[in-house]
Amino acid sequence: MADERDVLITEVALRDGSHAIRHQYTVEQVTNIVTALDEANVPYIEVAHGDGLGGSSIQYGFSLTDELKLIEAAVSTAKQAKISVLLLPGIGTMPDLKEAANLGAKMARVATHVTEADVAQQHIALSKELGLETVGFLMMSHMAPAEELVEQAKLMESYGADTVYVVDSAGAMLPHEVREKIRAMKDSLSVNVGFHAHNNLSLAMANTLVAIEEGATRIDGSIRCLGAGAGNTQTEVLVAVLDKLNIKTGIDVFKTMDVAEELVAPILEKPQEITKDSLVLGYAGVYSSFLLHAQKAAQKFGVDSRSILVELGKRKVVGGQEDMIVDVAAELSKSNVEV
Repeated sequence: MADERDVLITEVALRDGSHAIRHQYTVEQVTNIVTALDEANVPYIEVAHGDGLGGSSIQYGFSLTDELKLIEAAVSTAKQAKISVLLLPGIGTMPDLKEAANLGAKMARVATHVTEADVAQQHIALSKELGLETVGFLMMSHMAPAEELVEQAKLMESYGADTVYVVDSAGAMLPHEVREKIRAMKDSLSVNVGFHAHNNLSLAMANTLVAIEEGATRIDGSIRCLGAGAGNTQTEVLVAVLDKLNIKTGIDVFKTMDVAEELVAPILEKPQEITKDSLVLGYAGVYSSFLLHAQKAAQKFGVDSRSILVELGKRKVVGGQEDMIVDVAAELSKSNVEV
């Protein structure tokens, strides 16, 4: 970047926030939000289906608009911001990644479960071949001890990742756990370390600040807290807090407030707050994008959505196993009838 920044923020509302609005983004919404974020000098903006490239499906939820059209619109709109995409191997494919690169995406974040970095080797290598800034994204990082997390991060580093993220997909991590894991990553890797939080236990900001204290320089935020579950670290608040701490982000504080208030708030179906269900996501350690799926299954089978989420946590279900939500709801419904 032309300006000096201590921390580089990636805005994820146009990807992670897709979960919260059932993947209903329009080209107009993406264009308007990217224009405003770009003017606020946000360096990276991620655009994709909530589950990444190729995510539009019966299992994960169909997008209102083809994500490639959204990516194309974002790229054509941004003047300084780089457009990022997310790819989960097994959902997105290498041709999907090539198409996103052809449309002008500048960064690819290749995401795997925290213990499965090896499935990302080909995708990380391709991303580098395509000339993209490449990020390894270790999801559900609360499910692995620091030593194992480092081993997986080193694999991503060896494949060519420029940055590796600790990803608190469930919003389940406590500050001391974030400190331990980021410190271990910083001590063991030569590439950048990043952190992605969810706010299900109201700890996204605290965890993000701890991550920065321990040396994470790549941080995710979602404007107006628009993300899966209870949302992510709220971008406009994060920018204001870091400004008070004299940590340079290069982002205009007032302009991010305006984006949140004028453009993002009106598209929220309901305020991003910590409801009983999103709280249970963090409490049980369940993938944040399961929230709406669990609520839908609870209504269909007449069971408490919290019971579904707790049972999913006990079974250590991870992203990609959304079909288990219906199975668990059906089992709980049957046991309730038998009782």
